Amino acid sequence: MLVSSGRLLLSSRCMLKGLTGLLLCAMFQTVCPLHAQEVRPWLRLSDAVQQGLSGYQTIRARANYIKSSAAQVQQVRNQYLPDIIGALQEAYGTVNGQFGVSAPVTGTISASGPVYSAQSWNAAFGSVYLLNINWEFISFGRLRARTGAALAQLSTDSANYRQEQFVTSVRIAGAYLNLLVARRFIENAKANLDRAGYVQQSVLARAKTGLIAGVDSSIANAEVSGAQLALLQATANEQRLRNDLLQLLVADPASVQSLDSSFFIHPPVNYQTAFTPADNPQVKYYAQRVAQSQALEKNIRTSVNPGLSAFGTLQGRGSGFSYNYTPALADNYTKSYLDGIKPERYNYLLGIGITWNLMGPTKIRQQVRAQEFLSAAYRDEYDLEVARLRDQLYLADQQIENSLKSVQEAPLQLKAATDAYLQKTVLYKNGLGNIVDVQQALFTLNRAQTDISVAYINSWQALLLKAAASGDFDLFIKQVQ
Repeated sequence: MLVSSGRLLLSSRCMLKGLTGLLLCAMFQTVCPLHAQEVRPWLRLSDAVQQGLSGYQTIRARANYIKSSAAQVQQVRNQYLPDIIGALQEAYGTVNGQFGVSAPVTGTISASGPVYSAQSWNAAFGSVYLLNINWEFISFGRLRARTGAALAQLSTDSANYRQEQFVTSVRIAGAYLNLLVARRFIENAKANLDRAGYVQQSVLARAKTGLIAGVDSSIANAEVSGAQLALLQATANEQRLRNDLLQLLVADPASVQSLDSSFFIHPPVNYQTAFTPADNPQVKYYAQRVAQSQALEKNIRTSVNPGLSAFGTLQGRGSGFSYNYTPALADNYTKSYLDGIKPERYNYLLGIGITWNLMGPTKIRQQVRAQEFLSAAYRDEYDLEVARLRDQLYLADQQIENSLKSVQEAPLQLKAATDAYLQKTVLYKNGLGNIVDVQQALFTLNRAQTDISVAYINSWQALLLKAAASGDFDLFIKQVQ
């Protein structure tokens, strides 16, 4: 009996040693990258963020919006420059006149000359040379308001650009962490399948010899099938999350291979930030929308202000008709082109004028009210965003506290589950346990391996949530360099 007990104990120790080595090897592969994976190209989270920021189309589009707004600001400023119009006209035609009334219409106005008793077809060349200057040098705030509105649009586009950079950075970091844990689930599922396969081989061998009931082999087969299904589900989830990250990186599948597994080794070391929701780029964008709407209000109000303009005209004229051309002296004209286009008379005009649409205030009253309501709507959205981020920041602190407790507890669970699995497997191998106990231990170990991976990733996800709520993305990214 002592010999049998000693052999049983020795057999159990040897089996325990073999199983321990096998299990530790499987666990080491789930915690540390394989040597073959180490030599493959791998993507760090910080590099992923930089790649996404440089290639994501929405960010590039908002950069172009900024350039457009900057050009618009310069265009509005150029409106202060005077209008200088130069004109040159050379024509050939008759100069018949006729008494009568007329009103100006759009189109070409023909020349007029002395009144004949009958139609005359005398024609000659003529010319007009004109330089006209018109400068509204005082607009009583209209140009300044238009410039302010254009600058407000530029500031809004810039704030939108920074917001999009921030939001995209957070989304890339979140997608990276989700893909990382999805790949860890695949590794855990493979390890669980290997353990289920090992148990299946042992059960089948003992069932064939009649040492155990045949139903145990059916249970072992079912466990292997369940592990294979779990692996397929984990693979499908990884493919979906990888596609999410690829879209944010604007990259092909081959560019996302190995990821940084150091997130499973330690949690973040710093969770404190001096930022508040008011510092968040998203809140600043909403605040800038309010400022832009108020600038537009001012622009609308000042659009009816009068304008004080200075103007001047310098004109030269030439004509093939003589100064004394009349019906009595109908031959006093020349058909020479050069004589006709040569300027002979000059005039200039200088003046100052003021213009004001007296009905302007009445016409824009409702437009001003509409813009005021829009400003109020933007302020409401700003308040809502501040409240949302404030609650999110509070939630992030709670999740940080919970994740740190999970990080402390998960290794204890994994150690206990590992010990239980080894114990139940050895007992069943020696006929001292049943397949249900092994199955339960296998399930517990798989859950423990999953929980410890989730615990570490949750600590980083909680930090990312706090960075997203406070607007301090450096709090997160500086700890993953």
